[in-house]
This record gives sequence, C-alpha cells and structure tokens, in this order.
Amino acid sequence: QVQLVECGGGSVQPGGSLGLSCVVSGSNFIMNAMGWYRQAPGKQRELVARIRTDGRTNYADSVKGRFTISRDNAKNTVYLQMNKLKGEDTAVYYCNAEGWNWARRADFASWGQGTQVTVSS
Repeated sequence: QVQLVECGGGSVQPGGSLGLSCVVSGSNFIMNAMGWYRQAPGKQRELVARIRTDGRTNYADSVKGRFTISRDNAKNTVYLQMNKLKGEDTAVYYCNAEGWNWARRADFASWGQGTQVTVSS
C-alpha cells in the first residue's frame, strides 16, 4: 500500500510564496509520475504540475512561470514551489503519485489528504 503525506500550505498575501512537499511511502512499488492537483470550492480538481521519473514536467497554463515542481527520486518526495501567488490560486492542493505495484502486478494511483492554500490580502 502506498501512502502520501503532504506538508506545507497555509495563508499568504498576493505576490507571496509558499512551498509544498509530499513524501510517498510504502513497499513493493516503483514510482513513475508524481504531481500536484488542486480543487477550489465549486470547481473540479485540476492538474497543477506533474513530473516524470526522467524529470520531464508539464504545468497548467495558469501557473507557468510562477510554480516549479521538482522531485527527489531517492527520497520519493515531490515538491511544489509557488511564487507570485494570486487569489485564484486559493484551493486545496493534493499530491498524486502513479506507479507500478509489483506485488499486485498492477498500476496504482494514490492521493494525499490535501492541504489548504489561501491567497488573500
């Protein structure tokens, strides 16, 4: 079983910065892509940023140039640095991990519990 534990988040004024981290733990798995999604009140969950094992990334257009995703494969940890935050970035941010569970011989996709990010003056 794969578990994700997120850290970071909180409240910040517009133009400020916040960092998120997510540690993936468990056994019998190989990690592939890791990413961050967010869900604002009344809206669907959307992709914020995603990073593959080889380092390739993709970002939502709304965060390009402001957010940076990175990962430490040795620590099974993914990070999201958020700069120049805007009010519309306010949401619950969820960590996501995708990979292969060799004990079950099946792909998996797991989620963190979510962490609130609030951008307000």
